[in-house]
Amino acid sequence: MPRILLFFALLAVSAAVRAEGYITRMLNKPVPGGVAVVQLGQAPQAPVAYLGERRVMVLREASGEWIAVAGISLDTPPGSTQTLTVEQDGARRGLEFRVGSKKYVAQHITVKNPQHVNPSPENLKRFERERDEQQAAYRQFSPGLPSNVMLDRPVPGRLSSPFGLRRFFNGEPRNPHSGLDFASPAGTPVKAPAAGKVILVGDYFFNGKTVFVDHGQGFISMFCHLSEIGVKAGQTLARGETLGKVGATGRATGPHLHWNVSLNGNRVDPAIFLKKD
Repeated sequence: MPRILLFFALLAVSAAVRAEGYITRMLNKPVPGGVAVVQLGQAPQAPVAYLGERRVMVLREASGEWIAVAGISLDTPPGSTQTLTVEQDGARRGLEFRVGSKKYVAQHITVKNPQHVNPSPENLKRFERERDEQQAAYRQFSPGLPSNVMLDRPVPGRLSSPFGLRRFFNGEPRNPHSGLDFASPAGTPVKAPAAGKVILVGDYFFNGKTVFVDHGQGFISMFCHLSEIGVKAGQTLARGETLGKVGATGRATGPHLHWNVSLNGNRVDPAIFLKKD
């Protein structure tokens, strides 16, 4: 009898694994700074989903199942229950998911320019203007589907700073690290990890020379500290096309690429989306 029960238990697990689609298996990391994949069921037309007031990416698995792919803010309390609002065929429903926990380590950085730690009133006003401009870019939602959600590395090189580090500049606490840093030599070409449209370029106080690329459905990449920008706002990029070169502009201690990924306006760990070799 126990062997029969074990057989059926294993069969049930196997069926569950088969039912869970590829995108769900690869991307579902429901922790602060992670991604929640929520099953929406099968239907002829895509549902529309929101997390709070922000519209969420909706994709279709190979099985025909619609899924919501929602970015979770780093400041979301671990253990909390979040609710997606789903609209379909004139009806609204709520679907809950639970946020797990993840511990991020601390990093202490020495910055030579004290203005990049405690800006003057003039530089602070500049930063606030630039922050508002960049936040508006992160909030954009275009209806087109991403060409791919498993992304290519934008540059070769060693990962020098992971996502989520609790950062201290010259001993003073600052916001957690919102992306990945790659220690690539100055002048290394930076390539689009997926097809997309350039929605913002600029030379900013903290980020230096920066490019924002919209991949579709609120899936947005930002690349900063560039030495050169090779694209213009409104330009369409193919996957693998060069958009700039690695540099050390803005608040940077040396040449590297800072790359972040945003989903429904929340910065999430880009490593979740990197193709597994």
